[in-house]
This record gives sequence, structure tokens and C-alpha cells, in this order.
Amino acid sequence: MAEQIGDARLWRTPRVLSHVLWDQDRVRDVCGAYIIEQLGRDGVLIVDETGFLKKGEHSVGVARQYSGTAGRIDNCQVGVFLAYATERGHALIDCRLYLPEDWLDDAHRREGHIPADVAFATKPAMARAMQATASPSVDRTRP
Repeated sequence: MAEQIGDARLWRTPRVLSHVLWDQDRVRDVCGAYIIEQLGRDGVLIVDETGFLKKGEHSVGVARQYSGTAGRIDNCQVGVFLAYATERGHALIDCRLYLPEDWLDDAHRREGHIPADVAFATKPAMARAMQATASPSVDRTRP
């Protein structure tokens, strides 16, 4: 990534990404507003879920669950994504990792991996929450 952006000292970019404390919600909001500003306020929000096939069971959220990627129930993580699209282009503006209930009910799995304030949410509930977060930047006055 550092080479791609022309950073002469290649260590600086990874250091910023790995050592700086980020307010991920604020970064998401700033980037989403920028995308909407660049693409125009006449777009639509698109929700999609994607499965990431996994062989192990230690990555957070991995479980035997339906994956559209595989077209069947398989060992995977599932992400819920929100994109913004206009005639001028499209971009992802938000994402959430789906956590099956048994991950949240298992104290051993949860410990050190999942913040205590994270509660179970269905994929549709996650999509609605992401849409609500994005809504202030999206023009809702058009029919």
C-alpha cells in the first residue's frame, strides 16, 4: 500500500495503520460522506451479505452457516456490506461481521475477541442499522 501511494519511507504507512488509535465509526462516517459527495446525493443504498469460507474455527464468527459464496452450508464467516451507487459509480460505505448467537453465548470464544457491549443481531437488523447510519448523508427527498 505504501508503494502504491508513493510513500518513500515504506515503514510509515503500516505504522500509522497498526499503531494509531482509530475511531472507526468516525472514519466510516467521514469516508462515507466523501463518497456520497463525490458520487452525488441521488444514489441508492445496496445491502449484500458475503460468506468467507474458512477451514479452521478460531477466526471470530466462524461457524457452519449458509454461505452464498459456496451456495451451501459450510464453515465460514459472513459479512454484511452496505454500498452506495449512482450513475457515476459505486463504493462500499459500511460493513459488519455477522456473529452467530453461539459465538456470543460462549464466554471462552468471546473473551479477548468480542467487546462485552456487542450483542447478537440478525443480518437484516445489521443492514437496517447501517442504512440508518448512512441515511443522514443520502438524499431522501427524491421519490
